[in-house]
Amino acid sequence: MLAGVLFAGTLAPVAIGAGVLSNQVSDSVDSISADLAHADPPLVTTVTDRTGAPIATLYAQYRIPVTPAQISPAMKAAIIDIEDRRFYAEGGVDPQGMLRAAVKDSTGGNLQGASTITQQYVKNYLVNVVDRTNKAAQQQDKEDSLARKLREAKMAVQLSATVPKDQVLANYLNVVEFSGTVYGVGAAAQAYFGTTVDKLTVVQSALLAGMVNNPNVYNPYTHPAKALQRRNTVLDAMVSAGSIPASYGATAKAAPLGVVGAKPAAPSSTCMGAAPDAGFLCAYAVRYLEQSGFTADQIDTGGYTVKTTLDPHVSQVVKDAVNANVPTTQDGVANTFAVVQPGGDGHQILAMVANRNYGTDPDQGETSSNIVADASNKFGAGSSFKIFTSAAAMAAGKAGLNTPLTNPFSDCFTPPNANQYTHCYPVSNDGTGYPNPISLADGLATSPNVAFVGLEAQVGMPAILDMASKLGLRTTMATNDAGTKPITDPADQRSKNPQYDEPQSQYFENLLSFTLGNSPVSPLEMANVSATLMSGGTWCPPDPILTVTDRNGAPVPVKQQSCEQVIPPGLANTLEAGLSRDTTAGTSAAAARNAGWTHPDIGKTGTTQESESVAFIGGVDHYAVSSMVFADGPRPQEICPGTPVHLGTCGHGAFGGTVAAPPYFTAMTTLLAGQPDVPIPAPDPQYLDAH
Repeated sequence: MLAGVLFAGTLAPVAIGAGVLSNQVSDSVDSISADLAHADPPLVTTVTDRTGAPIATLYAQYRIPVTPAQISPAMKAAIIDIEDRRFYAEGGVDPQGMLRAAVKDSTGGNLQGASTITQQYVKNYLVNVVDRTNKAAQQQDKEDSLARKLREAKMAVQLSATVPKDQVLANYLNVVEFSGTVYGVGAAAQAYFGTTVDKLTVVQSALLAGMVNNPNVYNPYTHPAKALQRRNTVLDAMVSAGSIPASYGATAKAAPLGVVGAKPAAPSSTCMGAAPDAGFLCAYAVRYLEQSGFTADQIDTGGYTVKTTLDPHVSQVVKDAVNANVPTTQDGVANTFAVVQPGGDGHQILAMVANRNYGTDPDQGETSSNIVADASNKFGAGSSFKIFTSAAAMAAGKAGLNTPLTNPFSDCFTPPNANQYTHCYPVSNDGTGYPNPISLADGLATSPNVAFVGLEAQVGMPAILDMASKLGLRTTMATNDAGTKPITDPADQRSKNPQYDEPQSQYFENLLSFTLGNSPVSPLEMANVSATLMSGGTWCPPDPILTVTDRNGAPVPVKQQSCEQVIPPGLANTLEAGLSRDTTAGTSAAAARNAGWTHPDIGKTGTTQESESVAFIGGVDHYAVSSMVFADGPRPQEICPGTPVHLGTCGHGAFGGTVAAPPYFTAMTTLLAGQPDVPIPAPDPQYLDAH
């Protein structure tokens, strides 16, 4: 009978002069009908820490799917009584309504409704699922035409023949919109009433059932009077259908709307809703997935569970340490801190934090850029870049830890590829207390500029730039000297300036300032440099992902770069040995003593020329770290030590040892409490002297 009705409805327009509609009914009806039988609407992706505790939700449509058994009887009755009282009896379409619609359409009148819940499910599935990213197609899904009605009807009939009624009803309630980004009755119950769908009362159910007709017009927050009127219409329908007694209906109509808060309580749909210690790692995890082949739409609609590497204890400890050093709302000063776990088969990120929080309100100290992952420290990491010069020199046999380096108070060096018009590059040490010559080991501890620029000139820039990339600055070296993607658009005047149109790997080929760390750098990548050394010279991508599972709990593979042995283990161990004196006799020793620090570790401080950036790069036990404090406002100035660290004019300004190292000592002291010390590897004799 249903097939006959549908056939008659198809022929009716011909009989009454409306024309043949077969070419307007989509060829994809059958395939869409099959999808409808196994509805797979957009779901929320949940991001968790390594323990499985949620840290963020990502979605385009906030939806909490529910089963037929989870839907309260009141909700089922409310939606059926107002939308389709013959739902359990009809076969997916209302024959009388279809014929009435055909007659009205052929005579020029507005197309009549008479859509069953099954047809409404079809329409909402098309609008909210199939065509959710195609505005033109959505408009066709909503158009007032018989062709659209016939298409819905055919799919509704097919659906009713294969799917139980209770499941159709649940699918419908799972897919409909309840205004804004709230979709499905499960999310609506939570967002509007702070409850679950199985506990929805008659009054609550009536409000939600009334909204599906027009979720914007009947929004209880923006149009409370219309929402109340519509809710009471539903209650009247429930009385008329015998679902509730008239006396109860009268009492229910007198009740307030009962929604909670000033707007629907939907969670944030991005990583900006994460806790202050989790936002940057969450955002980096999303970027990592996109670089691995996931699309943004897949992530926002796939219903994945993304378990990250974030260690909640480590993350909170280092967040507390940087906030104590530089308050979140401190004007013009950022303090980033990244912690990476070394390993020969992977470098898991345990924490990515800053005194800034990930968000959009700068007045609250928030930033919408990932200042931990990006090459956000525009002023550079200072003398910590001497790690790359040392590693390249040792790899080339130009120097070992015992090698004496020429180290006058000042010197002027001829840049590579110089000609008769090239000026020499003047360099001075910060103070006159350095010996001349100075061993490479002592130089790593005390950081004289002249000795390292001289070593840089001897080794050659290509080898040093290549070493920086190998050890960890993969993304950093691909940015320009402003920390952004090289500008190659001819219409942009900056494309003619090497500082902007060349990657750092090319720009610094003729600049000996590189070893002094005056170029933009990623704090996360500098932590990964330490991780490479602490992994015996094995570089691995800084990895924020433990596992990804789909909406059904099945594992989803994540493509990633493989680890690489970038320098020999002996070189890595020897360089670690050379960096092991920073906190005992080097530039951070005083701060270490003040903190009561006694653990064996590696470290290298850095301070830029005007103290607009200071850094401590190092590691202890199974933690590779970078702590950077740098000017991040529109009017950068010298950074001054103090409580708190601040911008100003303070003479000598901040140093890596006095401002960037203290959060490291504070955090690591807490994390290592009660743990046995892990010794630094012994140096390899092959790398103690030049050869």
